[in-house]
Amino acid sequence: MSQVAIFMGSKSDEAMVRPCADILDSLKISYTFTITSAHRTPERTARLVQELEEAGVQVFICAAGLAAHLAGAVAAKTIRPVLGIPITASPLGGLDALLATVQMPPGFPVGTLALDKVGARNAAWLAAQILALQDQDLSKRIEQARQKMIAQVEEDAQSL
Repeated sequence: MSQVAIFMGSKSDEAMVRPCADILDSLKISYTFTITSAHRTPERTARLVQELEEAGVQVFICAAGLAAHLAGAVAAKTIRPVLGIPITASPLGGLDALLATVQMPPGFPVGTLALDKVGARNAAWLAAQILALQDQDLSKRIEQARQKMIAQVEEDAQSL
């Protein structure tokens, strides 16, 4: 059973979204990683949300550029947390994707993260924190990962 679903609007988004999967792997969180489009495959998107929710997915992570409607389309079909990663894919430098992801109507929120790889990483961390509310072992893994980050900063500071 997957705990998290990661949706990308197209294959070209994979390089920006892969860090999300890498962090989930490092934290031993199961996930489904697939391509679905709010505009080109709306029926597939709706079907995937329903099937994955029935299978136990707790958090949806959606990455898309351009019109970036994917996270909103998913939020319209579930009451589970939806996290959006705007992808830089247009001459507007990702501003269009950011605004489309963050401007949701009341009652259909999308937790919007930063653009591209930074947003992908933080989407994984936020999904992990959501799941950790009900999983003490995961809470400990997150704490251990943070301690490693702190140690790395301290090590880097001493090497100057």
